[in-house]
Amino acid sequence: MKKAGIISTKGGTGKTTSSTNLGAFVADAGLRTLLIDLDPVQPSGSSYYPLAHEAPGGLYDLLAFNNTDPERIVSRTNIPNLDVIVSNDINNQLNNLLLQAPDGRLRLANLMPAFADQYDLVLFDTQGARSAMLEMVVLASDVALSPLPPNMLAAREFNRGTMHMMAGLHTYSRLGLNIPHINIIINGLDQTADARQIHETVREVFDGNADVSVLDTIVPQAVVFRKAASQGVPAHRLEYSQPSNRQAPSALSIIRSLAIEVFPEWRDRFEAMTEEKVAQIVKGGR
Repeated sequence: MKKAGIISTKGGTGKTTSSTNLGAFVADAGLRTLLIDLDPVQPSGSSYYPLAHEAPGGLYDLLAFNNTDPERIVSRTNIPNLDVIVSNDINNQLNNLLLQAPDGRLRLANLMPAFADQYDLVLFDTQGARSAMLEMVVLASDVALSPLPPNMLAAREFNRGTMHMMAGLHTYSRLGLNIPHINIIINGLDQTADARQIHETVREVFDGNADVSVLDTIVPQAVVFRKAASQGVPAHRLEYSQPSNRQAPSALSIIRSLAIEVFPEWRDRFEAMTEEKVAQIVKGGR
């Protein structure tokens, strides 16, 4: 079971859009996928897709009571193979609980083996603020993804916030824990020359940093991602053909490329997600 944390200490970078669209694409490719929404303030991942079955509990039960019973905490979305543990920490108590618990930042990592037989991939959607919760997600992840807007202010804030947090967690490697490599996703690139120049400058900022890679896949500034979110459907299902009025690739092409780059072990499954295959899924066949 692979575990991926979508992280940033800054809000509004596109974490939920990335986690929900990656999760739906991977699920459509036939992999059993669990999305865990760890944002108590803006739990958008919990309601991004309609629920076919809503469990009575969720994240609070998992982290406060170590409850891993799927009947209690796991809800099913209307997308086959995509389940979700909703954020139900309505009073925002979990962060303080984790700060006081002996196993606080290690709790999620310790609970994950209970899901190993049920899922191929677990995606952690997080709040855009440094907290014990966010640090706990990093320590539970095999890989970390961090969406980054293509501007220098965002790059500097990433260095001050996310990279500073990661540096503070390296002491946990002495306990045998893996500190994941960070993969930056350039998110929201428009087609202006200025934006492309800034994008190249952002790449140069992180060039040579052994702890960070800037992924080759770029998520452009495209209406389809906002439209998909408002309709509660995966972007790759909404736009699987190349649009005639846009230079940027289709949403399917973008998400597929991102999935292959982040999870190369499933390349064959993802490459099989062609326009024809997705059209078949959209029309109700698999």
